[in-house]
Amino acid sequence: MISVLQRVRQAHVEVGGQVIGRIGPGLLVLLCAEQGDGDAQAERLLAKVLRLRVFSDAAGKMNRSVQDVGGGLLIVSQFTLAADTRSGNRPGFSQAAAPAEGRRLYEHFVQRARELHPDVQTGEFAADMQVHLVNDGPVTIPLRIEPAGSIQKQ
Repeated sequence: MISVLQRVRQAHVEVGGQVIGRIGPGLLVLLCAEQGDGDAQAERLLAKVLRLRVFSDAAGKMNRSVQDVGGGLLIVSQFTLAADTRSGNRPGFSQAAAPAEGRRLYEHFVQRARELHPDVQTGEFAADMQVHLVNDGPVTIPLRIEPAGSIQKQ
């Protein structure tokens, strides 16, 4: 699974002009399931997201997690994170999970996040969304959890 985390002061997502998810300080989590991903990858990625120390402590060092600071999570599906741009000028998305499996893994990730964290908001899977954010720092962290037995891509 692939994710891009953005530490935000605030973020919201709109579908059809309506706000469907909104957080204050926390993490915007752009999430993509790839072929071969399963529940184990979703669980490992979520654990990393919740524990990643990207918020400042009293000394100004990135030493606190989203759970430590009580920040929100805004989880947005984004299959374009699986883009293959190695040849040509049009990205290919063949490494993204099939839509049904992508939806299942996204919903699993969200359900588990809601079980483990008090403030979880979402986008809408496969919708045309407008994501608004105020990036804090800016801090933007890419994360990838490879399927068991896979070879890391270059």
